[in-house]
Amino acid sequence: MSTISIIGAGNMAAAIGTRAAQHGYKVEFMSRDAVKAEALARQVGGAATVGEFGARPAGDIVIVAVLYASAVDVVKRFGDALEGKILVDITNPFNADGSGLVTSAGDSVTEQLAAVAPASAHVVKAFNMLFRGVVADGKPVDVFFAGSSAEARGRVATFLESLDMRPVDAGGIELAHALEWAGLLLVGLARNGSGFDLALSAAVR
Repeated sequence: MSTISIIGAGNMAAAIGTRAAQHGYKVEFMSRDAVKAEALARQVGGAATVGEFGARPAGDIVIVAVLYASAVDVVKRFGDALEGKILVDITNPFNADGSGLVTSAGDSVTEQLAAVAPASAHVVKAFNMLFRGVVADGKPVDVFFAGSSAEARGRVATFLESLDMRPVDAGGIELAHALEWAGLLLVGLARNGSGFDLALSAAVR
Protein backbone atom coordinates (compact mmCIF):
# COMPACT_ATOMS: atom_id res chain seq x y z
CA MET A 1 0.00 0.00 0.00
CA SER A 2 1.47 3.35 -1.06
CA THR A 3 1.54 6.26 1.38
CA ILE A 4 0.89 9.94 0.83
CA SER A 5 1.47 12.54 3.50
CA ILE A 6 -0.71 15.60 4.01
CA ILE A 7 0.51 18.59 6.00
CA GLY A 8 -2.64 20.19 7.38
CA ALA A 9 -5.93 19.03 8.84
CA GLY A 10 -8.47 21.36 7.26
CA ASN A 11 -11.24 20.85 4.73
CA MET A 12 -9.04 20.27 1.69
CA ALA A 13 -6.77 17.94 3.66
CA ALA A 14 -9.88 15.96 4.59
CA ALA A 15 -11.21 15.87 1.02
CA ILE A 16 -7.92 14.83 -0.60
CA GLY A 17 -7.10 12.39 2.19
CA THR A 18 -10.49 10.72 2.02
CA ARG A 19 -10.33 10.35 -1.75
CA ALA A 20 -6.81 8.93 -1.54
CA ALA A 21 -7.85 6.45 1.16
CA GLN A 22 -10.81 5.35 -0.96
CA HIS A 23 -8.37 4.56 -3.76
CA GLY A 24 -6.13 2.38 -1.63
CA TYR A 25 -3.59 4.80 -0.19
CA LYS A 26 -2.32 4.89 3.35
CA VAL A 27 -2.73 8.54 4.38
CA GLU A 28 -0.52 10.27 6.93
CA PHE A 29 -1.78 13.55 8.39
CA MET A 30 0.70 15.99 9.93
CA SER A 31 -0.49 19.14 11.68
CA ARG A 32 0.57 21.58 14.37
CA ASP A 33 -2.78 20.68 15.95
CA ALA A 34 -2.21 17.01 16.75
CA VAL A 35 -5.70 16.61 18.24
CA LYS A 36 -7.30 17.85 15.02
CA ALA A 37 -5.05 15.56 12.94
CA GLU A 38 -6.00 12.56 15.09
CA ALA A 39 -9.69 13.37 14.70
CA LEU A 40 -9.28 13.63 10.94
CA ALA A 41 -7.42 10.30 10.78
CA ARG A 42 -10.29 8.65 12.67
CA GLN A 43 -12.78 10.28 10.29
CA VAL A 44 -10.95 9.02 7.21
CA GLY A 45 -10.46 5.61 8.81
CA GLY A 46 -8.78 2.71 7.09
CA ALA A 47 -5.03 3.01 7.22
CA ALA A 48 -4.97 6.74 8.02
CA THR A 49 -2.29 7.69 10.55
CA VAL A 50 -0.89 10.78 12.26
CA GLY A 51 2.74 11.79 11.88
CA GLU A 52 4.74 14.15 14.03
CA PHE A 53 4.64 17.71 12.70
CA GLY A 54 8.11 18.61 11.42
CA ALA A 55 9.33 15.00 11.19
CA ARG A 56 10.16 13.28 7.89
CA PRO A 57 6.91 12.47 6.07
CA ALA A 58 6.29 8.81 5.26
CA GLY A 59 5.01 9.53 1.76
CA ASP A 60 7.12 10.45 -1.25
CA ILE A 61 4.32 12.83 -2.27
CA VAL A 62 3.57 15.44 0.39
CA ILE A 63 0.45 17.59 0.04
CA VAL A 64 0.96 21.05 1.54
CA ALA A 65 -2.65 21.74 2.57
CA VAL A 66 -2.29 24.82 4.74
CA LEU A 67 -3.28 28.46 4.24
CA TYR A 68 -0.96 30.26 1.84
CA ALA A 69 0.17 32.71 4.54
CA SER A 70 1.76 29.91 6.57
CA ALA A 71 2.94 27.64 3.73
CA VAL A 72 6.49 29.01 3.51
CA ASP A 73 6.99 28.83 7.27
CA VAL A 74 5.70 25.25 7.30
CA VAL A 75 8.15 24.14 4.61
CA LYS A 76 10.96 25.91 6.48
CA ARG A 77 9.92 24.11 9.67
CA PHE A 78 10.17 20.71 8.01
CA GLY A 79 13.47 21.68 6.41
CA ASP A 80 15.74 18.75 5.53
CA ALA A 81 12.96 16.30 6.42
CA LEU A 82 11.58 17.10 2.95
CA GLU A 83 14.71 16.05 1.06
CA GLY A 84 13.80 14.08 -2.06
CA LYS A 85 10.06 14.64 -1.61
CA ILE A 86 7.54 15.94 -4.12
CA LEU A 87 5.62 18.79 -2.49
CA VAL A 88 2.17 19.51 -3.88
CA ASP A 89 1.18 23.11 -3.22
CA ILE A 90 -2.62 23.51 -3.18
CA THR A 91 -2.72 27.10 -1.90
CA ASN A 92 -4.65 30.05 -3.30
CA PRO A 93 -3.07 33.38 -2.29
CA PHE A 94 -6.18 35.56 -2.55
CA ASN A 95 -6.20 39.07 -1.12
CA ALA A 96 -8.53 40.02 1.74
CA ASP A 97 -11.66 40.60 -0.35
CA GLY A 98 -10.99 37.93 -2.95
CA SER A 99 -10.59 40.44 -5.79
CA GLY A 100 -6.97 39.64 -6.62
CA LEU A 101 -3.80 37.85 -5.59
CA VAL A 102 -1.07 38.78 -3.15
CA THR A 103 1.52 37.09 -5.38
CA SER A 104 3.01 38.25 -8.69
CA ALA A 105 4.50 36.62 -11.78
CA GLY A 106 7.71 34.86 -10.80
CA ASP A 107 6.73 34.91 -7.14
CA SER A 108 3.88 32.42 -6.84
CA VAL A 109 3.50 30.55 -3.57
CA THR A 110 4.81 27.50 -5.43
CA GLU A 111 8.01 29.33 -6.35
CA GLN A 112 8.34 30.65 -2.80
CA LEU A 113 8.11 27.10 -1.47
CA ALA A 114 10.69 25.89 -3.99
CA ALA A 115 13.06 28.63 -2.80
CA VAL A 116 13.02 27.41 0.81
CA ALA A 117 12.63 23.65 0.26
CA PRO A 118 15.70 21.37 0.10
CA ALA A 119 17.37 21.37 -3.32
CA SER A 120 16.43 17.71 -3.83
CA ALA A 121 12.72 18.41 -3.28
CA HIS A 122 10.41 19.40 -6.13
CA VAL A 123 7.29 21.55 -5.83
CA VAL A 124 4.21 21.13 -8.01
CA LYS A 125 1.11 23.33 -7.95
CA ALA A 126 -2.10 21.27 -8.09
CA PHE A 127 -5.63 21.01 -6.63
CA ASN A 128 -5.93 24.81 -6.18
CA MET A 129 -8.58 24.97 -8.91
CA LEU A 130 -10.91 22.52 -7.17
CA PHE A 131 -13.46 23.09 -4.42
CA ARG A 132 -13.36 20.59 -1.59
CA GLY A 133 -16.84 19.31 -2.42
CA VAL A 134 -15.76 18.48 -5.96
CA VAL A 135 -12.75 16.54 -4.65
CA ALA A 136 -14.88 14.73 -2.07
CA ASP A 137 -17.57 13.87 -4.62
CA GLY A 138 -15.28 11.25 -6.11
CA LYS A 139 -16.26 11.80 -9.74
CA PRO A 140 -13.66 12.12 -12.51
CA VAL A 141 -12.41 15.70 -12.80
CA ASP A 142 -9.58 17.58 -14.50
CA VAL A 143 -6.68 18.69 -12.30
CA PHE A 144 -4.40 21.36 -13.73
CA PHE A 145 -0.84 21.38 -12.41
CA ALA A 146 2.57 22.97 -12.98
CA GLY A 147 6.06 22.42 -11.60
CA SER A 148 9.71 22.82 -12.53
CA SER A 149 10.60 19.11 -12.74
CA ALA A 150 9.14 17.06 -15.59
CA GLU A 151 9.79 13.90 -13.56
CA ALA A 152 7.91 15.29 -10.55
CA ARG A 153 5.02 16.37 -12.77
CA GLY A 154 4.90 12.86 -14.21
CA ARG A 155 4.71 11.32 -10.75
CA VAL A 156 1.97 13.74 -9.73
CA ALA A 157 0.09 12.87 -12.94
CA THR A 158 0.29 9.17 -12.05
CA PHE A 159 -0.99 9.93 -8.55
CA LEU A 160 -3.91 11.96 -9.92
CA GLU A 161 -4.84 9.21 -12.37
CA SER A 162 -4.89 6.73 -9.49
CA LEU A 163 -7.53 8.94 -7.83
CA ASP A 164 -9.72 8.77 -10.96
CA MET A 165 -8.76 12.33 -11.91
CA ARG A 166 -7.46 13.54 -15.28
CA PRO A 167 -4.08 15.28 -15.03
CA VAL A 168 -3.68 18.38 -17.19
CA ASP A 169 -0.01 19.42 -17.32
CA ALA A 170 0.39 23.21 -17.69
CA GLY A 171 4.20 23.05 -17.77
CA GLY A 172 6.98 24.63 -15.73
CA ILE A 173 6.83 26.24 -12.33
CA GLU A 174 6.51 29.69 -13.90
CA LEU A 175 2.95 28.67 -14.83
CA ALA A 176 2.01 28.23 -11.17
CA HIS A 177 1.08 31.91 -10.96
CA ALA A 178 -1.33 31.45 -13.88
CA LEU A 179 -2.97 28.60 -11.95
CA GLU A 180 -3.33 30.90 -8.94
CA TRP A 181 -5.18 33.39 -11.17
CA ALA A 182 -7.30 30.54 -12.52
CA GLY A 183 -8.23 29.66 -8.94
CA LEU A 184 -9.42 33.23 -8.50
CA LEU A 185 -11.42 32.97 -11.73
CA LEU A 186 -13.07 29.79 -10.48
CA VAL A 187 -14.17 31.47 -7.24
CA GLY A 188 -15.52 34.45 -9.20
CA LEU A 189 -17.59 32.15 -11.39
CA ALA A 190 -18.88 30.26 -8.36
CA ARG A 191 -19.90 33.44 -6.54
CA ASN A 192 -21.68 34.85 -9.55
CA GLY A 193 -24.14 32.12 -10.32
CA SER A 194 -22.21 29.03 -11.33
CA GLY A 195 -22.18 27.51 -7.84
CA PHE A 196 -19.51 25.79 -5.78
CA ASP A 197 -19.88 22.38 -7.43
CA LEU A 198 -18.14 23.90 -10.44
CA ALA A 199 -14.87 22.59 -11.92
CA LEU A 200 -12.95 23.86 -14.92
CA SER A 201 -11.95 21.37 -17.60
CA ALA A 202 -9.87 21.20 -20.75
CA ALA A 203 -11.25 19.80 -23.98
CA VAL A 204 -9.52 19.12 -27.30
CA ARG A 205 -11.66 19.69 -30.38
